[in-house]
Amino acid sequence: MFHYIEEQLRQSFAAFLSSTYGVDVPVVVEQPKQTSFGEFALPVAFALARQLRKAPRAIAEELAAKLPPNPGVASVEVAGNGYLNVRLDRGLYAAALLSGEGSSPAGAAAGKVIVEHTNINPNKAAHIGHLRNSVLGDTFVRMLRASGRPVEVQNYIDNTGVQVADVVVGFHYLEQKSPADVAALISQPRFDYYCWDLYARTSQYYTTNPDAIQWRRDTLHAIEHGEGVLAELGHLIADAIVECHLDTMLRLGIVYDVLPRESEILHLKFWARAFEQLKERQAVYFVDEGKNQGCWVMAASHFRDSATGEEGDDDAKVIVRSNGTVTYVGKDIAYQMWKFGLLGLDFHYKPLRTYPDGHEAWVATDEPCELPAPAFGGGAEVYNVIDSRQSYLQDVVVAGLRALGYASQADHSIHFSYEMVALSPRTCIELGIALSEEDRKRPYVEVSGRKGLGVKADDLIDKLIEKAKAEVDSRHPAKPEEERLRIATQIAIGALRYFLLKFTRNTVIAFDLQEALSFEGETGPYVQYAAVRARNILRKLAERGETLPEFSAALDSAAMHRQLQAEDFWQLLLAASKSGTALASALSAGEPSHMARYAFQLAQAFNAFYHDYPILAEENPEKRTFLLWLAVYFKEQLERTLEQVLGIPVPEYM
Repeated sequence: MFHYIEEQLRQSFAAFLSSTYGVDVPVVVEQPKQTSFGEFALPVAFALARQLRKAPRAIAEELAAKLPPNPGVASVEVAGNGYLNVRLDRGLYAAALLSGEGSSPAGAAAGKVIVEHTNINPNKAAHIGHLRNSVLGDTFVRMLRASGRPVEVQNYIDNTGVQVADVVVGFHYLEQKSPADVAALISQPRFDYYCWDLYARTSQYYTTNPDAIQWRRDTLHAIEHGEGVLAELGHLIADAIVECHLDTMLRLGIVYDVLPRESEILHLKFWARAFEQLKERQAVYFVDEGKNQGCWVMAASHFRDSATGEEGDDDAKVIVRSNGTVTYVGKDIAYQMWKFGLLGLDFHYKPLRTYPDGHEAWVATDEPCELPAPAFGGGAEVYNVIDSRQSYLQDVVVAGLRALGYASQADHSIHFSYEMVALSPRTCIELGIALSEEDRKRPYVEVSGRKGLGVKADDLIDKLIEKAKAEVDSRHPAKPEEERLRIATQIAIGALRYFLLKFTRNTVIAFDLQEALSFEGETGPYVQYAAVRARNILRKLAERGETLPEFSAALDSAAMHRQLQAEDFWQLLLAASKSGTALASALSAGEPSHMARYAFQLAQAFNAFYHDYPILAEENPEKRTFLLWLAVYFKEQLERTLEQVLGIPVPEYM
């Protein structure tokens, strides 16, 4: 509601300025730093001063006198050197909240948004760094949908890359296992864990046996061309690991719409068509000599302002290697073109899995399927959730679009970057990771899947659940075991998601188990507990044999106005009603951390309200009804922010 009025003010002021003065200036609506100044502050008089050749305060006084009545606005006052402070009609504002007015998302920009996230190499178990990618991506999707945007969630599967090839090398050359042997391993639990260890062992083998790198080259070629036992192994391993990853992410409430696969980008000639376009537009050129001899490269001038752009530039990016294999970035250019509907080609699709809520995830395939699939791709905006270390490659992908003449699509191709996740030393110790004395003194410890040093995502989730379960057991020993485990799981997921979200994307995170699970401070359990407390008020009401009043009948705008004369109540209501503003700010900044912060502030406000006002003991009937309504409104806002936007479940108790 707050955001709705904010937008209405912006539009009405812009229309008034245009009709009265014949000027079009951006109307900025701010929130005053001091609550005594009202709910909104408009510095528009300062923007008009030069055009109207008047002092800002004189303009502000003129505006305040001429402005037509605005529904819901109690007064417009001139302040300082020319600010316009807007005060809302408190009774009408609360009555509008009660009726649900302004609760629907404002009209959003047209066109589907595609968000690609997770995209873990299907060669081993997911680790904690992958969790940051997935939680950020999933939360951003939820934010977009809450704003009214249609969103398609993609999880790109690089099933023909080096990482898959290395696991195939491990199975075929080091362990000498056949496809039947690998299929038998797949049928057993923790296949992704087995591959985790094998991948590290294969990487180590290369360091002591450098000639074995030819195995990787041969395997890559076989996988890309779909030839022989090596390709069969690659297909088996990648598909099985993808299923493991989907299971892991589902534990966090993360689901997908479609999983495009790199193999189909090759088999269905996506790359071939993109390559022809790149050559036709001279976006790539063939190198006859030098270190890139025999390669097709993109001149650095396309993606680096400082590059010379001359052929043979050492900074040029290889798109096709001298052996004819295409690099990751080349395939990604073709994929990005498909996302925008620029290739004139499409995948075939088949159902991959049905989630518990009935949602269907589809996977790309190179063979037609009888079942009709939704229309995938063709987005108006594309967000690629990929860590900041891939910024250079993402720049090359966007440069490819621009070099092909797709300037608009390049402008709407956004790298949603983030920094790495490390572990605090005490968390490493708690998870059984051996540390040197030097590492114990570091602020955080980096992990490496290639070296086998790291925390598998499922192990981390299990450890969080174990610790949360111990706390739940101590508080509620009489509750059924299955119920306590469910509650502990919800607390653990809330703790993990919130910790990964509360930092800005460009911040390196040192994940700490103890901090994440704390019931105090800016944590998931703290915010969850506020929502549980709100529910407890209604539970206690029911235990007394009472039901909630019919708020719309008992609280008209006059009653709301009387109660909201208390400044505490008014500020609490404003805080609870600013979810739309918080969401708009988070989307504009591309920062899910803003929504996490809003949830924390909302929880703080509710906890203060909970402590200061014993609702059920209130003797004044109107005030008691108002306090109950405010508690219900807080509960709904907390639940909506947590469950719908942040993906954090609210337990029955804690």
